[in-house]
Amino acid sequence: MFAIIEVGGKQYKITENDEIYVEKLTNKIGDKVKLDKVLMVNDKIGTPYVKDAYVECEILKQGKQPKLTIIHHISQKHHTRKYGHRQPYTKLIVRSIKG
Repeated sequence: MFAIIEVGGKQYKITENDEIYVEKLTNKIGDKVKLDKVLMVNDKIGTPYVKDAYVECEILKQGKQPKLTIIHHISQKHHTRKYGHRQPYTKLIVRSIKG
């Protein structure tokens, strides 16, 4: 059984016991999360979401991705600026798919 879900504006194809990284959720480690934006379950396609379908997940980790270094440079203006960014994420494990 597989499903396609929407979390944080992105879509993920998942099966049971998958570990996925999604945009940061505000819950704590160990909390159960019920994701109800299910776009597809096996051969059932939603319009836009499948009615009465949801995915139960558990939060394993909250963290930040490795640093991305961005250099902004304007030639002939003697301007160079270095930026860094670390995107926060939440690691989920899929416990069950209902629908």
